[in-house]
Amino acid sequence: MGFLDKVRNKSQVGRGHVRQRVGRATGSRRLRAQGRTDRIMGGARQLAERLKDAGRDIRRSLQH
Repeated sequence: MGFLDKVRNKSQVGRGHVRQRVGRATGSRRLRAQGRTDRIMGGARQLAERLKDAGRDIRRSLQH
């Protein structure tokens, strides 16, 4: 996973937390839903990148 991908995914998760909190504070169901979506998508992308890296590591270990 590249550095910029990590930053982008982490910022999406953080943005989701902020949107959710603002949505709760203002009573906006739309903002809460958008925040939840941002958090889930950022976390899923992080997981996908980790799995891709793990697969790459396994392939390398099998080649040696």
